[in-house]
Amino acid sequence: MSTVVAYILWWLINLYIWVLLARVILSWVPMFAPGWHPKGFVLVIVETIYSLTDPPVRFLRRWIKPVRLGNASLDLSVLVLFILLQIIGQLVLVYLPF
Repeated sequence: MSTVVAYILWWLINLYIWVLLARVILSWVPMFAPGWHPKGFVLVIVETIYSLTDPPVRFLRRWIKPVRLGNASLDLSVLVLFILLQIIGQLVLVYLPF
């Protein structure tokens, strides 16, 4: 793997991890501010974040069911995706010369 390709791939993986973290934060917003609904430019950003992260999260949800914790459930698919991206990012780092 070329160094330039590995470097670009590493940056894209890290950028996607940040987008995934933004999705996690956005999923908590209704719990703390139930009346908040994004409007205008913020709505575009929120839709972009969900559009980018929904396909892999939905794919993982096929096999990873939410864990029930009383009345609430914990969706582990986002956590599994985060861990997989971290592992792939570390494997890509092997090809980067430091």
